[in-house]
Amino acid sequence: MQKHSDKPTAQFFSAVLKKAGIRNVVISPGSRNAPLIIELTNQPEFNNLSVVDERVAGFFALGMAQQTGQPTVLVCTSGSALLNYYPAIAEAFYSHIPLIVVSADRPQKWIDQGEGQTIRQHEVFKNHSWFNTTLSETGSEQDLDDIKTAVETALKKRGPVHINMPFDEPLYQAVEIGMPEVGAVQTDFPDKVFEVSFLEQFEQKWQASKQKMILVGQHQPSEFLQLQLNKLGEDPSVIILTENISNVTNNLFVNNIDQVIFSLDDDKLKDLKPDILMTVGRNIVSKKIKQFLRKHKPVEHWHVENTELPPDTFEVLTQHFNTSPEMFLSQFLFLVKPVVSGYQKKWLDIKQKHKQLHHQFLQQTPFSDLKTFEIISQNIPSGYMIHWGNSSTVRYAQLFDYQPDVIHFSNRGTSGIDGSTSTAAGAAYVSDKPVVLVTGDISFLYDSNGLWHNYLPDNFKIILINNGGGEIFNFIPGPSQTEVLDDFFVTKHHYDASHLAKMYHFGYQKVMDLKASKSGLKDLFANNDNPQILEIDTSRVDNAGILKKYFNNFV
Repeated sequence: MQKHSDKPTAQFFSAVLKKAGIRNVVISPGSRNAPLIIELTNQPEFNNLSVVDERVAGFFALGMAQQTGQPTVLVCTSGSALLNYYPAIAEAFYSHIPLIVVSADRPQKWIDQGEGQTIRQHEVFKNHSWFNTTLSETGSEQDLDDIKTAVETALKKRGPVHINMPFDEPLYQAVEIGMPEVGAVQTDFPDKVFEVSFLEQFEQKWQASKQKMILVGQHQPSEFLQLQLNKLGEDPSVIILTENISNVTNNLFVNNIDQVIFSLDDDKLKDLKPDILMTVGRNIVSKKIKQFLRKHKPVEHWHVENTELPPDTFEVLTQHFNTSPEMFLSQFLFLVKPVVSGYQKKWLDIKQKHKQLHHQFLQQTPFSDLKTFEIISQNIPSGYMIHWGNSSTVRYAQLFDYQPDVIHFSNRGTSGIDGSTSTAAGAAYVSDKPVVLVTGDISFLYDSNGLWHNYLPDNFKIILINNGGGEIFNFIPGPSQTEVLDDFFVTKHHYDASHLAKMYHFGYQKVMDLKASKSGLKDLFANNDNPQILEIDTSRVDNAGILKKYFNNFV
């Protein structure tokens, strides 16, 4: 017999998790969640981690689920602790990452009655979760059914669910009993397969078009998808546009979208307009491609993704294929053939010209953010995983090429800066690849608690680009027209990471010029004895001015 909490709903929960094969649990310490802590930590099947800060715990769990493809369980106490999960839940919802959020609660009679750590927890995440339930205190058949539904929904929808569990005192009682019998839990949800007769109508449109674009958004690494897109890329009427977080690349693809289109005039963009746009995967970083396709709308926009919330990003969505891209393309490729066209060549000619101008400009570029991202792209070792921070970091990253076996992630579901460090840390904890986080100073400082736990592998590395504030606001035109640019947009500061590195036992090096940056990057990747931070200080440089000159170089 194993020890269990004496609370039936806690017992039901652990039994369902076991049946479903879900093992990773991130717990934030508390008292009201003691029954869940007792239940889960007494079951050796679970990998229980303790992360104090709930916002960090949420993103850490998200990073784990991102890499494993399986739901991570989040457990917290009652009250405001639960609300700190919300940024990670919103990111998981829009990035299609499964999380099972379990909150302890006071009994219903104490809600709104002045009881400490007591808020309205029922359905608090309903706008950004796929299933929500508040269980009874007694443990009924309905409670068991709701727990099973929550777990199955997280697996099927690839997103967050919320189970709220009220517990009355006493909270710390344990009993020795057998595991409750919970019955079958569905864990396999195959991709949808389409009838050939249904696909033939789209095949006819595809074959009739001489200008077709495939735009690949954020996507998990997939060798099968890479092979499928390689095949489609052999068609001269097809241009494939990707970003590094698409995790597919090919010389016949446009892999640096803004580098190619940012400075094109409207007549040239109009000539490049596709008749059919097929989007694959999730969110796109490039704002310029969104502006282009919203103004020069394709006749048809097909979105291919296993989701019930297909994005109409360009306001012209005509068809959603609700299955995985791999499944759809495995059917569609057998129906279509190459079409004689000069469309792909138009794009590749511009790409080649702009690539030459890119290299020429970088040869003359002084130490700056732009130059820093160039040397980062040249020095990331083979086999690494990169997590890109948001705002200007992930945008700079799109201008450069990387070794083909380097894989890329970023929190682009909501594109917030709040959990980049924590997500990368969670990914590093479960990944068999070494992980480097590339982040800006505001994002790093905002999520500094992301280093406050005991689960960082020795080969986890951080490249911190410190330009003294939110440099992106110096580049976009609106904020610079105000009188409060530095205080309320850029938020200039004079902090560095040295004290945080010391507190969390990171190796640390700060560099302030090009030669030292190159040397620092080599040292960073050579040292795997403990986590490392390389801080590259570009705060004395007109980074926005250099970036503007870079794009004007293509005119």
